Amino acid sequence: MSIQTVMTWVVIFAVFALTVKPVGNYIVKVFTFEPTLLDKPLKPIENALFRVMGIQRDSTMTAKSYAIALLLTNFAWLIGAYFLLRVQGALPFNPQHFPDINPQLAFNTAASFTTNTNWQAYSGENTMSYFSQFAVLSYLQFVTPATGGAAGIAFIRMLSGRKIGNFFVDLTLMVTRLLLPLSVIVTLILVGQGVPESLGPYLHIHTITGQTQTVPQGPIASWEAIEHLGQNGGGYTNANSANPLENPTAFSNVIEVISMGLLPIGFFYAFGAMTRRKRLAWTLIGVSASFYVIMLALIYFPEMAGNPVINALGLHSHANMVGKELRFGIGGTSIFETSTMAFTTGSVASAHDSYLPLSSLSFFLGMFLNMVFGGKGVGLLNMLMFVIITIFLMGLMVGRTPEFLGKKIETREVSLASIAFLLHPLLILVGSAIAVATPQGLQGIFNPGPQGLSEILYGFTSAAANNGSAFGGLGASLPFYEVALGIVVIIGRYASVVAMLLIGESLLNKRSVPETSGTMHTDTPLFGGILFGAIIVLNALTFFPVMALGPIAEQYLMLAHHLF
Repeated sequence: MSIQTVMTWVVIFAVFALTVKPVGNYIVKVFTFEPTLLDKPLKPIENALFRVMGIQRDSTMTAKSYAIALLLTNFAWLIGAYFLLRVQGALPFNPQHFPDINPQLAFNTAASFTTNTNWQAYSGENTMSYFSQFAVLSYLQFVTPATGGAAGIAFIRMLSGRKIGNFFVDLTLMVTRLLLPLSVIVTLILVGQGVPESLGPYLHIHTITGQTQTVPQGPIASWEAIEHLGQNGGGYTNANSANPLENPTAFSNVIEVISMGLLPIGFFYAFGAMTRRKRLAWTLIGVSASFYVIMLALIYFPEMAGNPVINALGLHSHANMVGKELRFGIGGTSIFETSTMAFTTGSVASAHDSYLPLSSLSFFLGMFLNMVFGGKGVGLLNMLMFVIITIFLMGLMVGRTPEFLGKKIETREVSLASIAFLLHPLLILVGSAIAVATPQGLQGIFNPGPQGLSEILYGFTSAAANNGSAFGGLGASLPFYEVALGIVVIIGRYASVVAMLLIGESLLNKRSVPETSGTMHTDTPLFGGILFGAIIVLNALTFFPVMALGPIAEQYLMLAHHLF
């Protein structure tokens, strides 16, 4: 392991460790309406927005009305984005004169960005005008992660015994107090690293070989900032953060990794601070961090060992650098890809289909679990879903009605948590099955054997997990995948969020029960270990069979020098 890798990892881990508590405490202050340093410049603007919307800062809703407001608002964004993309050619800030987006691609893109998935079946620099990139898609990159954060805050409030709050207030504060200020800071840092921020036309450069190369420009630095702070992941260019225009240096790579994890980890601590269960928050952080380290090791060490087929030729000193950036090395690339899977960002700094099959298991693991910190708010919701299921399973083993935060976990909570859990594999496995069983789905496979199955499985997993990254080698621009993946991202985004909001309200309305000697404590290392094991078992039972046909089979065949 090189010094550069060690220092990169140490800096990133240290920043996460040092910021989790202050970021979490700040989130609590913002959403419990305690004074903060940003009150003076931002509160008048927020109050003006609230007056226009006809709401009070301290107003509240029911879980049902909160969920309806969330769904209707997001639906309006989807329709608006679809319309604007369909008439792109007639809108301003289009120096490249890109035409209107076709109906299937417009739907796929609007659905993807509205659900905070940012799956892209297009090449950004060759398809989207400045207006579409900045005024349509970049706008969605602010408000859609704010939606997930608002849902997370609402759930935390109900678990802490408070009223759920108002969706529109939470949405506004997520943007004004968290995403916008941090985006300004990160944008300035990235501009300092050489990332463009311009509305000028594309540059046409004459190369030393006498050729002409087109270099795209645009508001890339501000795009990169919210792309990673909001766990959006959509690339301004087709190569995403592997493009030096988006991620030019090792330092910018570190900044983008830190941007991905800053808020999601902070939300875990905010949960503990708001519910006065900080030990429980640290337990959940420890479980997620354990999965993060496993994912990082699963990428780094196989890639450093290299391709066994190449090693058999006597080139043992060569790591598997295919599809990776020399300016980041294996270490910098590995922690970027681990973070983009763990925090469900979906941006990429390398070509995922160039990784060894064993390494690609880490990508699938992050998206299958969908709670290794995850996106802000939503990752916490998924983790608490597993907590409720684990507590229920423990209750079955000891013959006692399970409790969580002093409230009994009964039929309604377990049923809703089970629906939220089972919907994720249902979307992935059913979608993949339809793709491999229909000519339209098979048409998109560009690689044979288990690699082709992995590409389809990755596509539906990325969509269902609202990750948005692509494995490569899949014809995602085909109408079948544009429509099918668009439907999956919508269901995968909202169904589990609504279920968790209903669980929160159900627990809020229950009376607290006194703690007894038989109460199962959830803030201990023992429970953390049980939770870790339950997550592994539940996901292994669900996904191992299909993984055995994809990456695992390909790994064994590669060891036999059979390549695809």
